[in-house]
Amino acid sequence: MTAQRTVDAAEVEKFSRISAEWWDPKGPFRPLHRLNPVRLTYIKDRAAAHFSRDPRSVSPFKGLTAVDIGCGGGLVAEPLARLGAKVTAVDADPVAIEAARLHAGERAVDVGYEVGTSDELAEAGRTFDLVLALEIIEHVADRDAFLATLSALVAPGGLLVLSTLNRTLKSLALGVGMAEYVLRWVDPGTHDWRKFVKPSELARGIRRIGFEVADVTGLVFDPLRNEFRLSDSDVAVNYFLTARRAI
Repeated sequence: MTAQRTVDAAEVEKFSRISAEWWDPKGPFRPLHRLNPVRLTYIKDRAAAHFSRDPRSVSPFKGLTAVDIGCGGGLVAEPLARLGAKVTAVDADPVAIEAARLHAGERAVDVGYEVGTSDELAEAGRTFDLVLALEIIEHVADRDAFLATLSALVAPGGLLVLSTLNRTLKSLALGVGMAEYVLRWVDPGTHDWRKFVKPSELARGIRRIGFEVADVTGLVFDPLRNEFRLSDSDVAVNYFLTARRAI
């Protein structure tokens, strides 16, 4: 396995052009800022249940190690560290990592940011209790290879959490057409609909790496409330998938 097996250099370059703006809630990453509270709630609840922790406590993840693959500017890594986890956050884009380090330093949040890839972590034999791959699998060069490296990173008894976009006509209309060309939430061309992943496809990939699906939950935008929320039934556009090693 080479260090660049799962990295799509064109995708890294695409995001690198705007990486200095990661922490601007009105900038090019504003959709992630808007959905961040909801995805953090999902991660906290699923991880707390898996590791038998109280999600209402101040530091429910104290003593746990976590890695955020494709961390960008650290929108998830920082809050996870505040919840008590020892966080490693990795991205192939050095501009994003610099923005993440600067923001964490200003707020005295301890996150281990690294310029690198999941392949490199796996090759080094590093493992973590909680492995996150959020909004990244639709941007990698080789989906199966990426899942294989993620499986190698999950420590015994650990948990894997992914989020991505479903490949449906609804996601083409809303996740690409509306978000990129009408609302301009992200720049046109940010996503390639052909690389979106159906839950059934992701589940098959999860089983191939020796894991089992523990949960699939949708993420939907409520235009009446102008906010994102979790959905037990609607996975047509965005969704989360939690997996654990099969026994």
